[in-house]
This record gives sequence, C-alpha cells and structure tokens, in this order.
Amino acid sequence: MAILIVVVFILGYILIALEHPLKIDKAASALLTGVLCWLVLLIGFEQMPAFQTLTASTVPLPHRDSHEILNHALFEHLGEIAGILFFLLGAMTIVELVDVHNGFRTITDHIATTDRVKLLWIISWVSFFLSSGLDNLTTSIIMCALIRRIIKNKDNIWLFGGFVVIGANAGGAWSPIGDVTTIMLWIGGQISTFHVMQVLLLPSVISLLVPLLIATFYLRGHVETPSHADNLLHTKIETTPTEQVTMFALGGIGLVSVPFFKSLTHYPPYMGILLSVGLIWVFTEFLHRDKDDEKKQGLSVAAMLHRIDTPSILFFLGILLAVGALDTSGHLRLLAAGLDSAVGNIYLINSLIGLLSSIVDNVPLVAAAMGMYPMTEFPTDHDFWNLLAYCAGTGGSILIIGSAAGVASMGILKIDFIWYLKRISGYALVGYLSGILVYALLHSL
Repeated sequence: MAILIVVVFILGYILIALEHPLKIDKAASALLTGVLCWLVLLIGFEQMPAFQTLTASTVPLPHRDSHEILNHALFEHLGEIAGILFFLLGAMTIVELVDVHNGFRTITDHIATTDRVKLLWIISWVSFFLSSGLDNLTTSIIMCALIRRIIKNKDNIWLFGGFVVIGANAGGAWSPIGDVTTIMLWIGGQISTFHVMQVLLLPSVISLLVPLLIATFYLRGHVETPSHADNLLHTKIETTPTEQVTMFALGGIGLVSVPFFKSLTHYPPYMGILLSVGLIWVFTEFLHRDKDDEKKQGLSVAAMLHRIDTPSILFFLGILLAVGALDTSGHLRLLAAGLDSAVGNIYLINSLIGLLSSIVDNVPLVAAAMGMYPMTEFPTDHDFWNLLAYCAGTGGSILIIGSAAGVASMGILKIDFIWYLKRISGYALVGYLSGILVYALLHSL
C-alpha cells in the first residue's frame, strides 16, 4: 500500500504531461491525483513510512486514530496551499486590472525591437532582476501578461514564457525573498541576507546566461507583434493615457509592496496582496464613478475575477494536495534520508534535490532537508545551505510543473508540458548544471 501512493502520483503526472494528446484538462488530472493520493493515504496509513517512524520513536503515538491524524495533517497542508492560492488569485487580479486598463502600454510602447534574440534577452533579464525584488511567482504572472501584449505567435509566446520561468527562478534563488525555499532557509537561520546574495549571485546569473547564449546561436528572425487594434480588441475598452499610467503605477506599487509588508508585519504574503487588491479596488471604484454602468463594470475588480483562469487555480490546488500527501506519508523524508546514506557528498545531494524539485514541489524537499541536517552539523551560511537554496530554486525550471513560476506560466500562457520538455528543459538543465559548476569552482578558490 505504501508504494501505491507513489504509483498514483506518477500516473497523475503522466496524465498532466499528456494533456493535449488525451484531450483531458490538466486541472482535472491534478485534482484527481491530489484527492486520490489522500484516499490511498487514508486506506494504508499504517503501512506508510511516517506511521512506522512515529511508532518506532521514543515519542508515543498520540491517542488518536488515523482519521484524526490525517485530518490534522490535511488541515495544515491546506492552510499553506490556501495561502499560495490566495496570493496567486490576488496577484492575477491586479495584473488583469492593469491589463484591462491598457497599463502595459507604458512598457510595450517603449519596446521598439522585434528581433527575436534581443527581445528574449530583454525579457529574460527583466524577469531575473524583478524576481529578486518581488518573487518568482509574482514575476512570472507579470511577465506572462506582458508577453501576451507584445508577441502574437503562439510558439514564440511559449518560448519567451519558458525563459521567463528560467529567469524568474534564477533571480529568486540568490535573493532571500525571491523564492519560498530561500525565505524558509532565511527565516530558519540557515542563510543570512548578504552572504547568500554574495555567493549565489554569480551562479544564478550563469544559470540564465548559459541558456541565453545557447539560444542566441539557434534562434533567428523577428517576432510578430500584435497591432494596436488587436490590443483594443483584446480589452474591448479604451482608456485614457492618464488612467493607463495610473493603473500601471498602482499595480506595480501594490505588487512591490508585498515583500515590505511581510518584512514589517511578518504576516504571510497573501495578506499583503489582499491588502493591495482591496486598496486598488476602492481606488478604481472612485476613478470610474462618473462613467456609465457598462464601462464601469468592464473596468471593475469584480469583472477581473471573471477573467482569471480558474482551472489554473484548481490545477495548482491538485498538484499541491498531491505533494502534501507524499509529504504526510513520509516518502519525501525517506527520500532525503536515502540520498544522504547513498550519496553523502553535499554537492551531489543538493544537485539531486534540485533535479527532484522539478518533479516534486521544492518546499517539502527543502523542509525535509532542514529537518534532517541540524544547525550543529551545518551552521549558518554553510555551503550545504547556500547550494540547497540555489539548487531548489533553479532546479524547478527543468520541468514546467517543477516551480510555482512554471505552473503559473503554464496556466496563463497555456504552455504544453511536452512542448516545454522538448524545447525548454534542455536549456534549463544546462544552465542549472553550469551554476553548480561555477559555485564549486568559487568554493575551491
């Protein structure tokens, strides 16, 4: 029974990967996978590694049955998942609101080049540095909305979206607030702010620079950009230049302020994004108060909630539920322990954790590593923690479902799993390994 949950998880991922050939929406496959994993966990909990570890320890098993234990675990995971989903919902609402006001014209009108390579470099590096100040999830949402406005062809949209994922994850790896895992390590005391920025900046730059250099040799030509008429058809509502600039500025401030809100209050990021949505909502109601009802309704936050891709939210929910079931069953901690005993070398362990994070969410993997290796063995700013931050952050780019940025891009741009595997995964893998090599060389020097 213990192996059945892994089988269900793998089969679910196969269904997600074959979404287009099977013509089954990935959200449906993800939801089925998530719920079935918890059902298998309920049926065979006593055969799971977590149960066996608990009963073998000196701590007595709580006087509760399996249903109570699993309900408590599900409630804890659901709290974390809800935080991510509400953050995603809020960020997408703000981005859609800026989009419907034609706010992105503030940027798109200043992008003159249509050269495929030049534009790819611009988009990738903007994603890299924006992610270090915001986070990789927010950055991917913003950049994907921008890509839809400046590129017309689907293959080019997907290509640029793939490099947004690589750039956002690379940028988030060297910043303490750029990725959920770096935040975990930063709050836990495993890494310090300026040291992790110092030692991971160059490897993170290399992990994006190498794929871009390779792509430069293979990509040629120009991208087709949507006309102004196409963009008007997309929004169906004309706005004044003042409204465009105002909403772009407000949306940017609302998103950028979230890390500062978290630092000041120590509340989760979704509280900050909900505060931003609420304030912008009030402002837009005031801004459009004199317009007729039809125009006002099309520019309201309530209308944006209808525009948000709900299946993408449900896809996220299903994936995170499935990973939570694997975490609760003890398989992820067992995997981390197996890596430690079989490999031993911290470079190889972290490299494998990064590769695994492209399949399984990096948060429970990093949490398992934090639980396995005490601070007495690896103190603050030890190479193990620094390399773990890099590998867990950038390894998720290898598959599009390996990171929050990838899942968000997959939902917004409708990127196909198999297409990403064929066209982007190779770039991401080479960049990932190059960054590890640079880190090892810096350490040896």
